[in-house]
Amino acid sequence: MNTQYLRREEAAQYLKDRVGVYTAATLAKLATVGGGPEYRKVGRFPLYTAEALDNWLASKIGPVLSNTAGAR
Repeated sequence: MNTQYLRREEAAQYLKDRVGVYTAATLAKLATVGGGPEYRKVGRFPLYTAEALDNWLASKIGPVLSNTAGAR
């Protein structure tokens, strides 16, 4: 198994390409306060996997809605 790791800028770009949101600054803040995707560190550098980013993103996506009243 050959896991590819993404640096924070690359992880943010991956998320932008997938859903059009999230920046490296947001990922940095979430790494500090909690609630962000899982990551590992090599030295002082956080490394993300596409699988961890996809899993985290799936946990943030809400249910399918057919109107705005369902959003409440």
